[in-house]
Amino acid sequence: MTLPQDRTPAIEAVELVRTYRTHTGVIRRRPLHVEAVKGVSFEVLPGELFGLLGPNGAGKTTTIKMLITLLLPTAGTARVMGHDVVKETTEVRKRIGYVFGGDRGLYDRVSALDNLRYFAELYGVDPAHQKRRIADLLELVGLTGREKEKVEGFSRGMRQRLHIARGLLHDPEVVFLDEPSIGLDPVGARELRQTIKGLVDAGKTVLLTTHYMFEADALCDRIAVINDGRIVALGTGADLKGAIANRTIVEIETFGVAPEAVERLRADRDVIAVNAEERDQSQILLVQSAHGLAITQRLLGLLGETRIGKVVAREPTLEDAYVHLIASTSETDGAARAAAVSG
Repeated sequence: MTLPQDRTPAIEAVELVRTYRTHTGVIRRRPLHVEAVKGVSFEVLPGELFGLLGPNGAGKTTTIKMLITLLLPTAGTARVMGHDVVKETTEVRKRIGYVFGGDRGLYDRVSALDNLRYFAELYGVDPAHQKRRIADLLELVGLTGREKEKVEGFSRGMRQRLHIARGLLHDPEVVFLDEPSIGLDPVGARELRQTIKGLVDAGKTVLLTTHYMFEADALCDRIAVINDGRIVALGTGADLKGAIANRTIVEIETFGVAPEAVERLRADRDVIAVNAEERDQSQILLVQSAHGLAITQRLLGLLGETRIGKVVAREPTLEDAYVHLIASTSETDGAARAAAVSG
């Protein structure tokens, strides 16, 4: 998506860096500088639903905390709705809402309505408009008719939708959703996705972090993938999948596969990449190849006496593209660090 020249980005990050000072060692403690974010840059358009994906520890939450004024950048700049997150903190906070995954942030022993009334007072919502605003938000998140029930009786999905309503009380222009669907059952997650779509329909700009690739693919206009504190890919879901579009994924279910058998697969001339996932009592090998089923028998032969379950060939998904990006950039970074140490 190309940014029109006459439109200011809703969110703009330019070479954001965040370094933490800590210590290492027990007896002889030494100062240590940890770079959590290493020069992150991206723009989010007004009205866009933008995804920020990455593994744990990649820098997603640190980046968001800088954008919502909870952390000061070590270097770089960021603006939300045209306001600098460091120099114009108050103006930024007026224009943003922040919703995080989990159960914290609500009062269980009072009703949903009383929760929203309380937070409306904290957010300085005009008393003359509170009643109408709360009613509109309950409708938006699908809790109309349940507002007088105590929150302690709510399901996790209902709590998350109430979190979103709380974050929208002051009618922010930009909403940050940090893994809002974590821990939800499939029904709750589906309902929450509908609520998130409703935010965009209502004209909000949304920045979403999630570990669920199908969720990002279904919701996001564009996606940035962050790994080791850097943006390693940015584009639409189709753009990211395009990097492996000419490949077939062969899923091989194994039981007790040996590491050397996996290495034999990786060494095959027609195999591009192999990723292993633990699932219950089995291990799933995801083999990327341009030849698909044509080399399946050879692949199975390379596994030797490994017990095999089902074998499936399919087209690549966003999750496959994501795993490929994370694996390839982690290998590159590791090689660079090793070269720096040896040098």
